[in-house]
Amino acid sequence: MTKQAVILAAGKGTRMKSKLHKVLHPVCGKPMVQHVIDNIKAAGVTDIVTIVGYGAEDVKRALADQSQFSMQTEQLGTAHAVQMAAEHLADKEGTTIVICGDTPLISEETIQGFVAHHETTGAKATILSAKTNTPFGYGRIIRDEHGSVERIVEEKDANIEEKLVNEISSGTFCFDNKLLFELLKQVDNDNAQGEYYLPDVIKLLRAQGELVEAFVTEDFSETLGINDRYNLSIAEQTMRLRINKMHMMNGVTIIDPLTTYIDKDVEIGADTVIEPGVMLKGNTKIGEGVVITAHTTIENSEIKDNVIVKQSYISESFVDERTAIGPFAQLRPGSDVGKEVKIGNFVEIKKSKLEDEAKVSHLSYIGDAEIGARTNVGCGAITVNYDGKNKFKTVVGKDSFIGCNSNLVAPVHIGDESFVAAGSTITDDVPNKSLALGRARQTTKEGYYDKA
Repeated sequence: MTKQAVILAAGKGTRMKSKLHKVLHPVCGKPMVQHVIDNIKAAGVTDIVTIVGYGAEDVKRALADQSQFSMQTEQLGTAHAVQMAAEHLADKEGTTIVICGDTPLISEETIQGFVAHHETTGAKATILSAKTNTPFGYGRIIRDEHGSVERIVEEKDANIEEKLVNEISSGTFCFDNKLLFELLKQVDNDNAQGEYYLPDVIKLLRAQGELVEAFVTEDFSETLGINDRYNLSIAEQTMRLRINKMHMMNGVTIIDPLTTYIDKDVEIGADTVIEPGVMLKGNTKIGEGVVITAHTTIENSEIKDNVIVKQSYISESFVDERTAIGPFAQLRPGSDVGKEVKIGNFVEIKKSKLEDEAKVSHLSYIGDAEIGARTNVGCGAITVNYDGKNKFKTVVGKDSFIGCNSNLVAPVHIGDESFVAAGSTITDDVPNKSLALGRARQTTKEGYYDKA
């Protein structure tokens, strides 16, 4: 049976008070609507139609070829919004999921169970519901004396007795696709808001004697729709704890999950230890047995097994096994660090390759460079890579020694097993097995103090 989805993302989201479209606000490293798409794809959805209106071009740009799009030029309600998808879906067979683009917390497991329940019961519509002691603001699921779903009543249209019902609609539905688009034409706007409500399709199905089901999710937090910055923070916190729990169940030690920020797509190997205040962002991959100390940030990078990262910032870089980084080091984009390398405190690496067992221990800048295996770079050394207009490359061979406070003015090549004396400024290539000095000659004037 084919599966389609309609994502509702046409609203302006004025309560966010933002120039960024509501569904594009990130939650754990992804736009909230991207979480929705990822989760419905996991349920086997083959066709996705996103209903756009306000900020349509931004949403289209963000989702690109992941979805088809239909425009809702007037915001006349959820039934009207879904009807806009008729141009893509009206004649299709199978099941259609209708879901809001601001509900990133509905997990892929819940959606899979929800769709399976709909299809195995043979229902023409299934509502994703939840139970709560604080149902204010939600549509209520009204059941008959036999416990069957009868209708959904919106908060503003509910009477006192209906408002006491604690089973609520999440606003997510499964429908028989063809029947959905037939009945949407019969929905009217005779209600407090003067809108065309999608839940009225449930009432029409019941009037025809069709089976309507409700699938109750055990986790009420999944139903949260993000309408403002406070909801956004709650969603971020909820998803972050979910993500952290998943990693801990897979063998990762997270000292304080409440202060550890891990994006959805991050991968972490077993026996890694993560201290408080760590942020792992984007498409980062962390190996096994890694130690990441407090207040480190790693973004879109790969860290291999048994690396130690101490209180440092790593972005768009690669670090190989058994290397030690930090404290207070920065690896900028394009850094490629080999095995058993040492990068110490207050060292900055940018777009450079450090071969196995190289050492840059402290207070140095290595930019646009290659540092050979087992080479030692002393304190305060700088690869002078920029002339104010262009960048140039420095290459240092293997088993070499760069003395403290040296300036390697690119483009320059230092050979294997060579030495650069401390305090030198090197502008010419240095052959293998050589010593290079580039200092001003020292002058000492004895007795100068007495003459001054």
